[in-house]
Amino acid sequence: MKNKYKYIMDNLQYKYDYLIANGYKVLALFLQGSQNYGLDVYDDDYKSDIDAKAIVLPTLRNIVLNETPVSTTIVLPNNEHIEVKDIRIMKDMFIKQNISYIELLYTNYYIANTNYESYVKSLMYIRDDISSINKNQFIRCIKGMSMEKYKALEHPYPTLIDKIEKFGYDPKQLHHIMRLNEFVKRYLIHKEKLEDCYWSRQPELLIEVKKGKYDLDTARTYALDFDKDTKEICDEYITNKEYINGNSINELNNWVMDVITKSLKEELID
Repeated sequence: MKNKYKYIMDNLQYKYDYLIANGYKVLALFLQGSQNYGLDVYDDDYKSDIDAKAIVLPTLRNIVLNETPVSTTIVLPNNEHIEVKDIRIMKDMFIKQNISYIELLYTNYYIANTNYESYVKSLMYIRDDISSINKNQFIRCIKGMSMEKYKALEHPYPTLIDKIEKFGYDPKQLHHIMRLNEFVKRYLIHKEKLEDCYWSRQPELLIEVKKGKYDLDTARTYALDFDKDTKEICDEYITNKEYINGNSINELNNWVMDVITKSLKEELID
């Protein structure tokens, strides 16, 4: 693909516009998934989806009436997903240190509301503070995600039936298990920067795995071994002392307060 960046950004712009057209006040929309790892494919036999997560802003009515903050997933006709979360919910996801949400802070692909570009940039500026709020919890999330992918390897989810019937398992789950193992080794053992660890150094292999390189027996063996290794590494690096960086939480809370305050002022003026 000659201009992959434009292709991805055009897709994200469509998703951003879709949310606006459906009444959401979007702060920013971030790409989620294989493009952030250098593992996206656009071949005749395999085409990576472009999925996204969006941060949206509450209205005055939402807050005054104590309405449940938005947290939903929109499935588009082409089966691509937009996960939509109120800024207050997204803040909680960051604090919980889920690797798939922390990932958003390190992507090169996102679209910010033009009225809030400085706020989105300030969020990205403190991303290392956010990702280190609770290192033990971050490691546990990596371990948990690997375990989830292992459990899903042969599970006949409705959207994966075709893969289960063809391969006996879902190759995408195996490639995630292997990717997370690479991630945790580079991050914990080799002490690489977090932003570098998201980007795989073995894209050719992992893409082949995602396409169904291995038979079922081999896939089972690799999934078991890589998941076991990831769990052992994580357990070794989880410390007995649970340190939570309160300053970083305050920094994030203040950011949310500033954004919502600006949004409500705009609403009242209008």
